[in-house]
Amino acid sequence: MVGERPLPEGSWASSPATRSTMRGNRGRDTTPELRIRSLLHREGLRYRVSARPLPGVRRTADLVFTRARVAVFVDGCFWHGCPDHCRPARTNSDFWRAKIDGNRVRDAQTDQLLVEAGWRAIRIWEHEDPVRAARRVAAVVRDFAVQEDHGVP
Repeated sequence: MVGERPLPEGSWASSPATRSTMRGNRGRDTTPELRIRSLLHREGLRYRVSARPLPGVRRTADLVFTRARVAVFVDGCFWHGCPDHCRPARTNSDFWRAKIDGNRVRDAQTDQLLVEAGWRAIRIWEHEDPVRAARRVAAVVRDFAVQEDHGVP
């Protein structure tokens, strides 16, 4: 059978087309993430991709520098509620407002858990200049290396 599939019962989507579009969004290897990874790799920095920095905590960072204890999140403007670019959904708006608000709360909790465990969390919006974002990450990671060389805990 060719054509749109019907929505499953209880689906959050307002239409089959919306469901298809949202399911097609990537959880990793997005264009902004790939650009930042490429720039950091070119600088000689190595990292884990799509990894959980804290064992036992179901939170995945886009890039993890385990030795430096730095977790990098490349946040999408819609999904994480960018104050400059996130526009309220016109369809099913209550659902999406709650979803994005929940994502923001979870992001803040994640950052707090990381800080409490001695990590640094870096959040980058998808619209940020990747060169500047990569420089910011590299500076934090390299700052750790300098401190480690000088015996600073």
